[in-house]
Amino acid sequence: MASENIYSIINIDEHSITAKYLQLTNAIVHAIEQGKLEKDFLLPSINEMSFELDISRDTVEKAYRKLKSLAVVNSIPGRGYFISKTDFKQSIKVFLIFNKLSAHKKIIYDSIVRVLGEKAAIDFYIYNNDFNLFKKLIQNRKEDYTHYVIIPHFVEGSDQANEIINEINGGQLILLDKLIPGILRSYSAVYENFEQDIFNALKEALPRLQKYQRLKIVFPAYNYFPDEILKGFHAFCHEFAFEYKVIYDIVSESIVEGDVFINLVEDDLVVLLGKVQHSKYEVGKHIGIISYNETPWKEFILNGITTISTDFKKMGELTAQMILNHEKKHIEVPFSVTLRKSL
Repeated sequence: MASENIYSIINIDEHSITAKYLQLTNAIVHAIEQGKLEKDFLLPSINEMSFELDISRDTVEKAYRKLKSLAVVNSIPGRGYFISKTDFKQSIKVFLIFNKLSAHKKIIYDSIVRVLGEKAAIDFYIYNNDFNLFKKLIQNRKEDYTHYVIIPHFVEGSDQANEIINEINGGQLILLDKLIPGILRSYSAVYENFEQDIFNALKEALPRLQKYQRLKIVFPAYNYFPDEILKGFHAFCHEFAFEYKVIYDIVSESIVEGDVFINLVEDDLVVLLGKVQHSKYEVGKHIGIISYNETPWKEFILNGITTISTDFKKMGELTAQMILNHEKKHIEVPFSVTLRKSL
């Protein structure tokens, strides 16, 4: 094979969140597995590869170093980089697609990558809760993968998501974070039960909630969250006879004695804390605060903010173990409550 032909088998996908050096690494490994690159094949120089693919020299150099660490490529001064090993197969290829990459979704991603290590090639995509982009990324995938890991959260079009997912042939399907109806093929899942989780979490905090009159959940209009959260919130308030309110814009909301604020995003929590600072009320006595998703700093703000959170690290680890062990099962990862002085 002439060295210039290598560019016909390498695709750097600008839509992919996977680092370009890993895309280049995976493409070369895949070409070797398919017999398109033979042992002793001389790879293009770093400068040539950088120019032809329109990527930085550092990206190419990092990919070549990665291939050397896998013992796939070797180098000789004056000769350059060449394929040194072809008798291997990277058996796990993962198509990983998230609705967004928040701090907590990154914990899931990092856990998956850490557990899989060098055993898997991962192509990672983000669709920003946009159904049409999700559809495009699924339908335009250029490889057959051994595993498809999908977080299915959509602002609109969720009723059609199962149809797109059902188009995927082959590979193990794993739904992550949320279940959706209408999946016809066999699949695994590591998920949250959003409706039941918030109900159970608030029930666990009930002894402290009873000194307040109203529960207010801040459900921001500028961000996406599953409607199941509101269903669980409403069910709890009805069962335990709390006044309640859904707030879509915390900026315009007043601070009233007897209120408990349940915050889903940290930007709204910062706004709320600013309002509290300028009020006459004491947190944990006159008003209560509960925050979604545990972070280290919440232990110290206002002598501790009560949190309800799932274990994102565990979700990632369980998903990776399913991939490694070819397990087909559904695992629910429940919320945990950390009670602190803000309630």
